[in-house]
Amino acid sequence: MESVNQSSGSLALDSTDLRLLDELQRDASRSNQDLAATVHVSPATCLRRVKRLREAGLIEHHMAVLSEDRLAAVQGHGLTAVVEVTLDRQGDELARAFEARVVQDGAVQQCYRVSPGPDFVLIVRVADMPAYAALAQRLFTTDANVRNVKAFFSIHRAKFRPQLPLV
Repeated sequence: MESVNQSSGSLALDSTDLRLLDELQRDASRSNQDLAATVHVSPATCLRRVKRLREAGLIEHHMAVLSEDRLAAVQGHGLTAVVEVTLDRQGDELARAFEARVVQDGAVQQCYRVSPGPDFVLIVRVADMPAYAALAQRLFTTDANVRNVKAFFSIHRAKFRPQLPLV
């Protein structure tokens, strides 16, 4: 059994828990009945374990991954950018302040503090180039601690599977 630290102690994970987490990553919309059958436990056991995993914070939230191409036909394409940000001063307090500001912005889908190279890599999604310019103004230009910004604009998403390897 593996152990996961929690603020109130530790949570032991067995192979059933890991299989449940793995299956939920693949498709969280499945019924409890179907999930239980897939991992070979009773529906009551499945429900109890998933509730425990959620309460332990191992399951952050459920979401649907949308098809950019199919949605573009209805809504327009939008613009996805991978943005590298280098701070002028890299102190932990300054990095945390920058991070706290960017994660509050709805256009920022993902934020990573990285090393070596830039200090942060952001994945942002906006409607168009004027919307990106507005984002750059509010997040990068008005911050005196941002030294350099390099943006890469996506022309095609070949894969998007935010799954953690478990089993």
